[in-house]
Amino acid sequence: LNVPLDKQTGEITDDKRIVASIPTIQYLIREGAALIICSHLGRPKGEWKKEFSLAPVARRLSQLLQREVRMARDVVGPDAKRLSSCAKQGTVVLLENLRFHKEEEENDPAFAKELASLGDLFVSDAFGACHRAHASTVGIADYLPAVCGFLVNRELDVMGRALEDPKRPFVMVLGGAKISDKIGFISHLLDQADCILLGGGMAYTFLKAKGGSVGRSIVEEDKVAYAKELMKAAEKKGVRLLLPSDTRAAEEFSAEAKPVEVPSMEIPGRLMGLDIGPETAKTFADAISSAGTVIWNGPMGVFEFPAFAGGTQAVAEAMAASNAVTIVGGGDSAAAVDQMGLADRMTHISTGGGASLEFLEGIELPGVACLQDK
Repeated sequence: LNVPLDKQTGEITDDKRIVASIPTIQYLIREGAALIICSHLGRPKGEWKKEFSLAPVARRLSQLLQREVRMARDVVGPDAKRLSSCAKQGTVVLLENLRFHKEEEENDPAFAKELASLGDLFVSDAFGACHRAHASTVGIADYLPAVCGFLVNRELDVMGRALEDPKRPFVMVLGGAKISDKIGFISHLLDQADCILLGGGMAYTFLKAKGGSVGRSIVEEDKVAYAKELMKAAEKKGVRLLLPSDTRAAEEFSAEAKPVEVPSMEIPGRLMGLDIGPETAKTFADAISSAGTVIWNGPMGVFEFPAFAGGTQAVAEAMAASNAVTIVGGGDSAAAVDQMGLADRMTHISTGGGASLEFLEGIELPGVACLQDK
C-alpha cells in the first residue's frame, strides 16, 4: 500500500496498488478472517513522521471495501494489540507505517515476532516489496505459516511463464537512464530473448561504444567497455540488439526545449538526446507487432516532457495493438502506460518496479522464497 501522496494536500495521487490488493482482502473477508493489514509508506527512516502516516490509505481502503477500516495509532504497540485482539470475523485493521520502526528494514527478529503475534497466518500480497528482506516480508514467516495472496501469485505466474516458456519471438524493450541499473538483467536476457530494443538514456552509452558521437547525451563512461562486450555477446548468441537510428535531441533538458531530429550516431556537440526518433519508433513498433512475447522496462525518452514522449507512446501503442503476451515491468513504464490510457490493453502490468526487475533477472526474491510452496 506504498502509494504516492500529494505533498501539499496529503491526498493519494495514484491508488492502483490499493485497488490491486482488494481481491485478496475480499476473499479473506468472505472466508471469515479478521484482517490485520500492514504496509510501509515512503522512507521515514525509522522515525514517526505525520506526512508518512497510512491514514489516507485507511480512508481509501474503507471506500473501496465499503466497510470500516480501523486504523491503529502504532505498529506493534498497545493500540495495535488492542485492535487485533478484539477483531472479529470480517474486521479490517490497518497498522501504522511499518517503517516508523527502524527494526522493520533491519529484519529484526524481535520486531518480526511482535508483528507475528498479532495474527495466525501471514498472507504476503506486496509484490513490490518481495525483493526486500525486511521483518514484514521475510522475518514474520519464521513465526507464522506464510502464503501468497492473489496479486503476488499472478505476478509470479505471468512473468514466470513468460520467462520459462515464452511465445516467440521474445522481444525485450529496455529504456531508462542507466545501464548500471539493468546490467544483470541484460546479461540474463541474452540467453532468452530473440530481440532486445534499447532506448532511453542507456542507449547513448551503447552508441558511444559503437563509435558514435552522442553530443551532450547522458553516458556512463565506466560502462562503455561493458556495452561493447554486451553487443559482441548478443551477436555471438544470435540475439538482435537494436539501437536507435535517429534521435529527438535538444539543447537543454527542459519541457520547453525545441526538439531536433538527428542521426543517433551523429548528434552535434551542443545537443543532448531526449527521445528516440520517428524512424526508430517505427522500427521498434514493427519488431513488437511481430512478437509472441514482449516485456517492457523503462521509457524510451523523457516522456514527462510532451515533445519527447513520442518514442514511449509508440512502444506503448504497439504493445496495446499487438496479439503478443505483453508485460510492463512496473516503475516509469507502468506510469507511462497508465498516463496514456493503455493499461487495460496490456496482458499484465507489474506492481513492483525493483521486484519485477530482479525476478526477470532470475534473482530469487527473499519475500517469495520464505513462503510455503503449495
